[in-house]
Amino acid sequence: MMRRTLPVALGLLIGGGAGLGANAQSLPAGAGLAQNIASLAALPGDASALPAPLTRNGRQIFAHFRDGLAMTQCDAEATSPRWRKQFAHAPARLGNIEDDALPLFGYVVDELRAAGLPTEFALIPFVESGYRPAARNASGPAGLWQFIATTARNHRVPMESGYDGRLSAVDSTRAAVRYLKTLYGMFGGDWQLAVMAYNAGEYRILQALRRAGMNAQNARPAELPGLSPVTYAYVEKLHALACVLEQAEDEPALMAALDRPVPILRGHTLPGDTTLAGWAERNALDPARIARLNPAVNGKRAGARVLAPALPGQLPGSDARPLAVAVAAAPPRTGTAPGATGVAVATTAGAAGTGKGRHTVRSGESAWSIARRYGIPLKALLSRNNLDANAILRPGMVLRFDESR
Repeated sequence: MMRRTLPVALGLLIGGGAGLGANAQSLPAGAGLAQNIASLAALPGDASALPAPLTRNGRQIFAHFRDGLAMTQCDAEATSPRWRKQFAHAPARLGNIEDDALPLFGYVVDELRAAGLPTEFALIPFVESGYRPAARNASGPAGLWQFIATTARNHRVPMESGYDGRLSAVDSTRAAVRYLKTLYGMFGGDWQLAVMAYNAGEYRILQALRRAGMNAQNARPAELPGLSPVTYAYVEKLHALACVLEQAEDEPALMAALDRPVPILRGHTLPGDTTLAGWAERNALDPARIARLNPAVNGKRAGARVLAPALPGQLPGSDARPLAVAVAAAPPRTGTAPGATGVAVATTAGAAGTGKGRHTVRSGESAWSIARRYGIPLKALLSRNNLDANAILRPGMVLRFDESR
């Protein structure tokens, strides 16, 4: 993810009035400069302390995944037509705006890359659960990563009365990343051995290596003796999935479907005085989507880790720490300042509030959620307000739109 640097932020404050859309209000130069200087003084000196973006383009998620692959090219001979056919639907799910797969996929890719792990591992939830946090198997495994209860407890996933941490995308992903990092190191950085161990257990893979007279440096995973066919197929499935996604880059329709703002998901701590639905409404988030992302949480559960879109003021990489200073002291405007790709400069709300053909942005809302609320095309909403596809909306902005008929 590209982080906005401090010089860009300073440029926005000092030169924020240049090149704005036709709806921008003109202000006395002296007043604007005084307010901009006041805002400049309030900015943190460290660029890493600036608020993180709330959305990113779906194609950025795809590129972030491709850049982190251990095998950067598809080996057609190493993949089975059977598995390619089985996972042929994966690109369409990522392109579907109604599906949670793409933001979840982006969250897992981010966690893996932060841990220095290859992004082939981000394909495991496709194989295990179809990227559905509530997935349950009749034989016992549950959640995004399909942990059995024993494995979950061994890897510090909370398992208590009334709370199954395997169904928490935050708890289970943290555990999976820790486990995969252990396996990746144990098997000399060979991602194929690591995923086989994830499926069969590390001790079975170590025993198979000993029986074959191999080690992690010279291992031939497909030739290890005494393993289940499911374990051998695991590597084939992940590589077939990677090939399916690589080939999808040549499909214009899919690339167009990915070319949209996608909320960046982060972990948050649920306060003890509210339910998940109440917390979602308090932060202007879609309660139905938050419930889908967090099937582990029912009712009030203080301290539970919930997965939800990043909130305004959250610092990069943080769970829920708000930025202490107010950066948006500059006068509200409409449009996007030059050189500030992806940052929407606040429109004036004035006393108008939300009225016919207008919407005042609330905390946590995105252009996508607003367009869906009013039943209008996302592109039309962005175009009407001189915003680009990566624009980040700030609370208090007023968006104009032509109401659907």
